[in-house]
Amino acid sequence: MPRLLRARDNRNLALVEPGVGRLALSYFNVLRLAAGETHTLNVPHCELLAVVLSGAADIVVGALEFKNIGRRADIWDGPADSVYCGTGASVIVRALRDGTEIAVAGGFCAQAHAPFRITPEDVEMVEVGSAATHSRRRIYHILGQNAAGRAGNLLVSELYADAGCWSGYPPHKHDTERPPEETAFEEIYHYRFRPDTGFGAQFCYEEQADQPAALAPQVVMTRHGDTFLVDHGYHPTVASPGHEGYIFTILVGAQQRSLIQSFEPQHRHLMGKIPGIDAMRNKFK
Repeated sequence: MPRLLRARDNRNLALVEPGVGRLALSYFNVLRLAAGETHTLNVPHCELLAVVLSGAADIVVGALEFKNIGRRADIWDGPADSVYCGTGASVIVRALRDGTEIAVAGGFCAQAHAPFRITPEDVEMVEVGSAATHSRRRIYHILGQNAAGRAGNLLVSELYADAGCWSGYPPHKHDTERPPEETAFEEIYHYRFRPDTGFGAQFCYEEQADQPAALAPQVVMTRHGDTFLVDHGYHPTVASPGHEGYIFTILVGAQQRSLIQSFEPQHRHLMGKIPGIDAMRNKFK
């Protein structure tokens, strides 16, 4: 499987499944439903989070029913309304409005966890960067510290970048388990832009200058609806001028829930020049 998955109609089938392709632990699906339509999810050995991107839905997890989830017209209309679906249970999604779109994030999880709702008021936001440093973005943590003790190693957030600004910057990685300096996490980026004719660029590279072809530096053009799989390396991204960027972000820890990023040595001096870096790091731990 390539790292970059181009936007397409996935017909409510999983875009990413654990152990299929590059990622061993991660799951991702985008459901698009008209009013009255239903879809059933059965993903064994995974904890799941259903995030309503637009519209509204009833979400049934086993014997529990969460009614009328979703308060926004689209992803630009405030924090998300979501349901953490626990581990391994059958999930039925029933759309209440036309144009309902739900992102389903998941990660391998051997432990049993109970479902719970995450309202927009439960979502925590941290602002990072500045217009002057071309790095201003806001990260809304949907499943983060609010799920400590109630979930496995799955972290989910929505990132909103100002037009022409960088995210994931200074360049960082999280592909090696060596706490307290770094912890190993897979990551999925799903991009949207406003206007949706926008585009960006995604980098993925190793620190070493001489690399085998499999680890060669990669830069791809990202468009509305594309998805990128981060299995290793530094991975900064940027939105083009005139286009606001959005990234639905899924992180799955290999051994723990606390994400610790390792910043590229030659760029660590920038950490003190970009506001909010420490606050961002603390919210992921």
